[in-house]
Amino acid sequence: MVKNKPIYVETVIHTDMDRLWKATQEPSLHQKWDLRFSEINYLPKQDGEPQEFLYRTNIGFGLSVEGWGKSVGSFHADDDSRTSSLHFGTEQKISIIKEGKGYWKYIPNKNNSIQFLTQYNYEPSFGRIGSLIDRYVFRPLMGWATALSFDVLKRWMETGETPSSQYIRFFSHSLLTVFFIFIWIYHGMIPKLIAMHPEEIAMVTNVIPMTTNQGEWITIIAGVIEVLFAIIWMFYRNKRRLFCIQALVFPFLMVGAIIYNFHSLFQPFNPLTFNLALFLLSLIGLVISKDIPTARNCKRER
Repeated sequence: MVKNKPIYVETVIHTDMDRLWKATQEPSLHQKWDLRFSEINYLPKQDGEPQEFLYRTNIGFGLSVEGWGKSVGSFHADDDSRTSSLHFGTEQKISIIKEGKGYWKYIPNKNNSIQFLTQYNYEPSFGRIGSLIDRYVFRPLMGWATALSFDVLKRWMETGETPSSQYIRFFSHSLLTVFFIFIWIYHGMIPKLIAMHPEEIAMVTNVIPMTTNQGEWITIIAGVIEVLFAIIWMFYRNKRRLFCIQALVFPFLMVGAIIYNFHSLFQPFNPLTFNLALFLLSLIGLVISKDIPTARNCKRER
């Protein structure tokens, strides 16, 4: 069986060492920015003993994974670089993580910044099936969550924006992205390409003088364009630009649909309310998409 690569994440944070150490070592602060943990509680300890703690991670639908951890040790070098080692695991059957070890390293730079990095590895549960799930699904997800959390921490230390505010913007932005992908695919595929709804064809032939057959081809082309735009939403990174394009397009679509059929304004679901809602959601997306945290800002390989 091929051994899985450890998860490695690295970033550079412009802050002082004590502030970063406190944000990463105190449970009440750590759980605020680290997406991998919902709650961390230190257990009482005697002097000279490693610090043990319990953690809980909510995974949705009322389920959570609880586990244990142990700070194996920390080292403060003469150049003020620091290392914190960790041993962790869980006995819960639903957890794909059985037991693992890792470390955090803090390396001061000359430009008043700190190179903050982590590397950790773990043994997956569920035998060979668990190893496959871990390699192709769970481990990439854990790496992404770690990198996103590091970027949230970096922004918190450098700009002061709280982790909760950052996560609200991030997940709102992600939800709007999924929503608009669905909207463009649905309206491109169902009424235009699959059903070839007469209303879609009529909107074209009533605005532009052409035959019904020509109107059908224009409808097909419009459907393809909408599906392609949904694909652009999936892969184009500058979502802010797409929100801006939509904020310009939806008012024109609204006016065109009203001109085609003024009486549609009196229907329960009409182009005025539908396009106006999409226009406002595009404006909201445009506002919240400015400088959102992203896992891409972190280095993922040594």
